[in-house]
Amino acid sequence: QVQLVESGGGLVQAGGSTRLSCAASGRTGRFVKMAWFRQAPGKERELVASIRWSGGTTDYADSVKGRFTISRDTAKNTVYLQMNSLQSEDTAVYYCAADLLGDGKIDYGYWGQGTQVTVSS
Repeated sequence: QVQLVESGGGLVQAGGSTRLSCAASGRTGRFVKMAWFRQAPGKERELVASIRWSGGTTDYADSVKGRFTISRDTAKNTVYLQMNSLQSEDTAVYYCAADLLGDGKIDYGYWGQGTQVTVSS
């Protein structure tokens, strides 16, 4: 069992910044990668950014590249999403997810509860 708890977000002015955190606890074992997804009203969930636990290789959606930065703290089993130059289009519920080694799941098998990020114009 793995639990993911997100924090951060809230109401942010356009052009502003915020940082999301996601702390993992429980029987985490070894992470393969962690990621942030988001789901905007009326849209499907999309991958925003991912990071491999070993080596820290990152990947970003084109829409956030250059504005968002994903990072991890291996000692804390925590992943962060620094969001800069926020736009109204970034308004969504943001979810963190974890892919664990040897958990019998093909991809992300553990999810946080989500945290709302609202960007005002």
